[in-house]
Amino acid sequence: QVQLVESGGGLVQAGDSLRLSCAASGRTFSSYAMGWFRQGPGKEREFVAAIRWSGGITYYADSVKGRFTISRDNAKNAVYLQMNSLKPEDTAAYYCAAAHRSYGSSWTTTTGYNYWGQGTQVTVSS
Repeated sequence: QVQLVESGGGLVQAGDSLRLSCAASGRTFSSYAMGWFRQGPGKEREFVAAIRWSGGITYYADSVKGRFTISRDNAKNAVYLQMNSLKPEDTAAYYCAAAHRSYGSSWTTTTGYNYWGQGTQVTVSS
């Protein structure tokens, strides 16, 4: 079992930066792929970024490539999402997700993860 707790959301202006954090429980964090997803009002949950267990391979949605950076610290059981040059369309609830390396390889889809956090709200004003 893995429990995930996100933090770092807030209200910012367009062009600002935010850093989201996700704290994970468990002693085998380094065996999990981690992802960030978001869900805006009236929209489906969508992929934002993912990082594999070693941290050497990352994936990004085209809409955030070049602006967002995902990273992890396996010693701290944490994954981060650095968000720069935020836009109003980035407004959403952001969710952290985890999947053991044996679970599969669909790191860019919601079905690729079996553990989810409660989410943290990010609101970007224009």
